[in-house]
Amino acid sequence: MNFHSFVYCTIGTRPQIEAGMAGKKPELYQNMLEEIGEYARYCDDIGFTGFGHPEHHLEIEGLEVANEPGLLSMFIGMQTKKLRVDLFGYALPGHNPLRVAEHVATLDHMLKGRLNVAFVRGYQERWLRCLATKPGLTGVGPWNKKDPADVINREYYEESIAVIKKAWANDTFSHKGKYWNFPPENLVNPHEQPTYLKYGQGVDEDYTIREVGIAPKTYQQPHPPLYSGFTASMTTALYWAKEGGKPVVLGDNLEFCKTIWNAYRQEAERHGREIPYGEEAAWGGYLILADTDEEAQEWAKDAYWMWDNWALGFGMPYPAMIIGGPETVKRRIREAREAVPFNECFFLLGQGILGRDKVMKTLDLFANKVMPEFVDM
Repeated sequence: MNFHSFVYCTIGTRPQIEAGMAGKKPELYQNMLEEIGEYARYCDDIGFTGFGHPEHHLEIEGLEVANEPGLLSMFIGMQTKKLRVDLFGYALPGHNPLRVAEHVATLDHMLKGRLNVAFVRGYQERWLRCLATKPGLTGVGPWNKKDPADVINREYYEESIAVIKKAWANDTFSHKGKYWNFPPENLVNPHEQPTYLKYGQGVDEDYTIREVGIAPKTYQQPHPPLYSGFTASMTTALYWAKEGGKPVVLGDNLEFCKTIWNAYRQEAERHGREIPYGEEAAWGGYLILADTDEEAQEWAKDAYWMWDNWALGFGMPYPAMIIGGPETVKRRIREAREAVPFNECFFLLGQGILGRDKVMKTLDLFANKVMPEFVDM
């Protein structure tokens, strides 16, 4: 069993958030970096497989100040020696896919292969509309499910992934799609550049640019492992069954998990992919561990406050709330594994919103009281 931690990059405690505009305060951002560094180093020491974060922008309220995924992943990588960095992930409507392909390849080298990547569709309208790379792209959620905006977002998402995978798989390539053309049509270099012809490829004698390529290639071949960040959609799970990415499901509804796992396996096999038992998807939830169930539930009040005042407003239901003493947490993991097979487990930490003492206690109890039961499974 491999365990991963995940932080939302919350910049303050509940009182600091409630004071307003926490995201604008440099001292709180510095404190957040110190926390993340401490937790990442400890997770590395106790044998966690990965440590991850999301991408969000314009977060003046301070609840998810994760505004440059590559830089934040590099910061985590610099704190650690063994564990993988889970960049979960690039919200593709806010990115040129060719740049994403290049960024991931570069980061993969800088981390010497300690990189996992997820691509997500994006649900926060404020920043997606401000940073969107094409007109008409919006965030997605319960408010526009199956509306034209939802359809456009998914089309763009899938085409962007196709571009990224072409860039990783080929020295040079071209792409003609609904949203992207690489290179642009009728692109001719405006001056002679003999080096293109001598040492490269994809450029004609008249300097018409037929194909482009990224440099470097990814360190991991054919590319870093791909995940679907926190999947709650059957459509998304089936897409990744075809494309070769692993969904991560954070949920208490184990019947839904069974449906996702079974559908994923069947769709993968339909596309010629053989899936080892337990690799259909990963499971997880929000982890808070204390010496007793009662103490853990008391600590969890601020975590619920954050979810109620932030995530629910975006239509995000509670994840599995894995809260309690060591025996309770072990039981919750066992129950999930009895329902569906999984070899990877992702835990949201109360970074920021909970004090460092509580997060470190959670990690320490997990390492010493819970993890030993599952590491050899």
